[in-house]
Amino acid sequence: MEKKISIILCTYNESNHIEKTILELEKNISNLELIIVDDSSTDGTIDIIKKINLNNKYKTVFRKKSRSLGSAFVRGIIETTGDYIGWVDTNMSELAPKFNIMKEELILGNDLIILSRFIKGGGDERVLLRSMGSKYFNLFSRLILRLPIKDLTNSVFLMKREVMDEVTFLGYGHGEFFMEFLYNVHKKGFKIKEIPHIQKKDEDIENSKSAPNLFKFLYYGLMYVLRVFATLIRRKN
Repeated sequence: MEKKISIILCTYNESNHIEKTILELEKNISNLELIIVDDSSTDGTIDIIKKINLNNKYKTVFRKKSRSLGSAFVRGIIETTGDYIGWVDTNMSELAPKFNIMKEELILGNDLIILSRFIKGGGDERVLLRSMGSKYFNLFSRLILRLPIKDLTNSVFLMKREVMDEVTFLGYGHGEFFMEFLYNVHKKGFKIKEIPHIQKKDEDIENSKSAPNLFKFLYYGLMYVLRVFATLIRRKN
């Protein structure tokens, strides 16, 4: 029997993207289990999800008070039943075909596959502030954490369910939760493989949740840096 793939979508005001992303995932992934966790969207995202889910083929969680990517992802994990578990940002519908490539890499014996911007064939076409910030933060993190992984912050991945038997997500914060997870997966001896990915330029930067303005960009950057040191402290304890 073909392996079931559970994909988690975490949404907050994604009315411009959610329907297209769902359709692309359905078109490209057979035996798909889709889990959608929404953090009280106010732009019509919830109405769109309900409209296209009339037959309840997707698992949906509509959270009323929580608003954190890390905790939303962990909530989604609880709902998964697939052999493989993955995540993609809701505004990255073009990446749906990549999950078949990642699945094949898992079949070949790897435990977790990441789309990576910083290996041969990868790249980052976003505005200079974001692309350079991401590049040098990854260099900093790799040095401090002593990891061979070149892209710790892209977060688009597919992994075997068995990884969750030994490593748990610490579900708080923005995207930095995945960086700490990768660190712990590596320390447990699981086989992580990166495959090339070119991140496209920002089409709607004004509505970006990570960098709509310089203040928020710097704030999230600080949270990532603090998470690097928190990861080391937790590991030593």
